[in-house]
Amino acid sequence: MEKVNKIIKNSYIHSLENCRNGDQIEEIEAIQNVIKNSKKIVVATSNGKKFKVVKNIILKVLDNHCNDNNQNNVNIEMLDICTNSADLTRMPALTKGLIAVDITDADLIIARGRLGIAGSGSLLLLMDGKGRILTGAMSPSSIIHKESIEHKMEFELLQALKKIGIMVEL
Repeated sequence: MEKVNKIIKNSYIHSLENCRNGDQIEEIEAIQNVIKNSKKIVVATSNGKKFKVVKNIILKVLDNHCNDNNQNNVNIEMLDICTNSADLTRMPALTKGLIAVDITDADLIIARGRLGIAGSGSLLLLMDGKGRILTGAMSPSSIIHKESIEHKMEFELLQALKKIGIMVEL
């Protein structure tokens, strides 16, 4: 986590000095390491079907990493509280993630919900334990894509991981 903090601080300084010219490979690698080295992962849902989709994909990511590093003591759990109240906010997906930040000591939080108002589509976020967004992905409204929620969650999580260079084969 110390490396991530240093990278964030440096990016802030570069932005303030008006000399930031896009992402650096070290930044992407730091995000990958946060995800791959997480020991406690919370999926901000109380829905068993959603949890299973996320858990299966994250286990593949961690298994690939753990096989390289001979580590495998990871705890992935569902949030033990209903997050429906998040739908009353302007960004329900983000609010679900922040609920998990506030009530758990997770290293990594995965949250999915509405992007904004009803009909705006969905947003899936991966956040660190401080609530900083590591990556994310969006889908259109279910009335548009007409696919199962499980399929869209799988798609969103795979896309979010791909954005930071983590490829998962199912």
